Amino acid sequence: MDKFFSAIQNIYKIPELRKRILFTFGLVAIYRLGAHITAPGVNKVRLEQVWAEVSGTLLGILDIFSGGNFRTISVLALGVMPYITASIIMQLM
Repeated sequence: MDKFFSAIQNIYKIPELRKRILFTFGLVAIYRLGAHITAPGVNKVRLEQVWAEVSGTLLGILDIFSGGNFRTISVLALGVMPYITASIIMQLM
C-alpha cells in the first residue's frame, strides 16, 4: 500500500503529468456542470410529468442505464448529433 501512495505523490512532482491531470479534472468538472443545464426549448414542468408517467416502462429503464441523462435532457447530453445535423444542413444550403 505504501507503494501506491508513493506513486500518487510522484504524480504531482512531475510538472507535465500534473498539468495533464489537472486539465482532465477541469474537463470533467465542466462536463458535470454542463450536464445540469437544460436544453433550450424544453419545458421542465411537462418533462417531469412525462417522467412520472413512464417511470416503470422501457423508457424508464433506458434512463437508468444512461445515468439519468434522458431525464434531464441537458445541453451536453445531446452529444454531437445537433452539430452534425447543422453542418449537413449548412452544406446543403
